[in-house]
Amino acid sequence: MRGRTGNMIGVMTLALGLAVFGAGCAKKAVKTDEGAVAPAAAVKEAKPSAMPAESLSATPRPSQGAVLEGRTTAPMLPVYFDFDKSNIRADQKSRIEGNGKFLKDSKSVKIKVEGNCDERGTNEYNLALGERRAMSAKKYLLNLGIDASRLETLSYGEEKPLLTGHDELSWSQNRRDDFVVVN
Repeated sequence: MRGRTGNMIGVMTLALGLAVFGAGCAKKAVKTDEGAVAPAAAVKEAKPSAMPAESLSATPRPSQGAVLEGRTTAPMLPVYFDFDKSNIRADQKSRIEGNGKFLKDSKSVKIKVEGNCDERGTNEYNLALGERRAMSAKKYLLNLGIDASRLETLSYGEEKPLLTGHDELSWSQNRRDDFVVVN
């Protein structure tokens, strides 16, 4: 009986994996933040369901340990984005406002806002999306009263993933801005 149960679990896992893989292979145009439609070649997959980053930060990954909080310099926190979006999500505003408070309290600190994307999309598209994400965070911090001379931006696109898996958990952790002290 034990072998039969193991086989059933294996078959169910395989079927689930094929269903997820098959659903993720759809090629269709995706509307970008600015309202333009990205060509199918630019976006490799349909929009997955959004998962709140807060709930993901404590999710263990057997192969990599606990999920990290980006490459952000403590005590600041990274800000996470929805698929193919560069606007600051409502559930991420407290994070960026906390980063702004830290910067207001630490007047000599300068930071680099690093925009990151998941692996889906072309390199060029993801570099541009990462830049929009970094600029969105910079604009938010400027509106909080942080001086522009203390902020720089850089887009890594998909080039510096935090997690290398090909699943929603990995992708959601890679769609982020990191806030890195540069002085």
